[in-house]
Amino acid sequence: MTVPSVARRALQQQAVASALRGRGKPLSLKPLQLQIQLQENRKRRLSAAVAEDPAIPSAALPRFIFPQQAEVAGEEPFQDVHRQQRAQRILCEAVAATAPRHNWTRDEIAAIYYQPLMELAFQASTVHRRFHSPSEVQLCTLMNIKTGGCTEDCSYCAQSTRYQEGTGLVAKRVETVESVLAAARVARDKGSTRFCMGAAWRDMRGRKNSLRNIKDMVTGVRALGMEVCVTLGMIDEAQARELKEAGLTAYNHNVDTSREFYPSVISTRTYDERLKTLSNVRDAGISVCSGGILGLGETSEDRVGLLHTVATLPSHPESFPVNALVPIKGTPLGDRKPIEFVSMLRTIATARIVMPATIIRIAAGRKTMAEEQQALCFMAGANAIFTGEKMLTTECNGWDEDAAMFGRWGLEPMKSFQKSALPAGDVVADYL
Repeated sequence: MTVPSVARRALQQQAVASALRGRGKPLSLKPLQLQIQLQENRKRRLSAAVAEDPAIPSAALPRFIFPQQAEVAGEEPFQDVHRQQRAQRILCEAVAATAPRHNWTRDEIAAIYYQPLMELAFQASTVHRRFHSPSEVQLCTLMNIKTGGCTEDCSYCAQSTRYQEGTGLVAKRVETVESVLAAARVARDKGSTRFCMGAAWRDMRGRKNSLRNIKDMVTGVRALGMEVCVTLGMIDEAQARELKEAGLTAYNHNVDTSREFYPSVISTRTYDERLKTLSNVRDAGISVCSGGILGLGETSEDRVGLLHTVATLPSHPESFPVNALVPIKGTPLGDRKPIEFVSMLRTIATARIVMPATIIRIAAGRKTMAEEQQALCFMAGANAIFTGEKMLTTECNGWDEDAAMFGRWGLEPMKSFQKSALPAGDVVADYL
């Protein structure tokens, strides 16, 4: 071993030992030195963790896996090496999974979420390749079939009547079946394979005529060879069965955020009411589409809570949309700063690991993301996007723009009603 190597190793060992003994903050290491240290020590750490007796103290996991992360965040590094080993073992076991699991604890998801970002994204990519074809991305087009006039008070939404004066949004009646099917044909011809329809309602009570028209829309879209999804607010068991009989593929009903933070955003609909709608949809045999919105003012712990909610449902959502808040002037959240991209990437990567078979969709806010950022999301497990003329009330990346991006990055549209078989020679993670 060369003299510089000996000196470097001594410096690294001194820094780590100092952190673990609790003698103040560790010596600062440059990023490259830290990466070298992590590479050299990873196998030793994980081997020791896997060999340990599982009965490690059940105290809450630390927010940070490595002392340097805590130092950057201005927090004291944790002192319990057993917790560090446990966090690494959780990641190790999660990445090695060959089937989804539904009994995640919040601490386990936190241990994954707070991994170093490059390591987290790499391991998520490994899981993604085990369960999905990495080049396939589902193209979805969203149409607002009934704009505005909603009585809910969702703080982010321009379609609420409570904020209409400030947003200037004009409410419209439900679109005709013919106009919806014409839009679906355009989307199909442009390459979209899933057509989604949204209506600004609290629920479907007393809307028999509207439900009948929507069922005709669903049947018509299915006849075009497309998957079809709707989001109509809360629905009961009978309404879910009617939509299933019409041919509905999926029903979207986001939980938005963690149970704890949810009342800060919405007061007119409870968290449990959202979960009840998901239950009605699932019991009817319709695929569940449920995700969240980042940038509402929540903490990273709330993002962990969001992931814990959906990852512990009786069955994982068929698709998990990850939205970045698009602040709309006139709404209570109209002046919020956009969410940092690293939070989007970290959430997508963690979702891929804890819900390996789910389709993860980059939804609202993609218009503000650089192409390279989108590519990182695809590598970390995202495999669906909204494309077309518009989202519900905000901008959307267009078909031609996305087709060009797909060509540059070697991506291809996912076909309707199927995911391709896993690629030959499934990639196995080298997480030791």
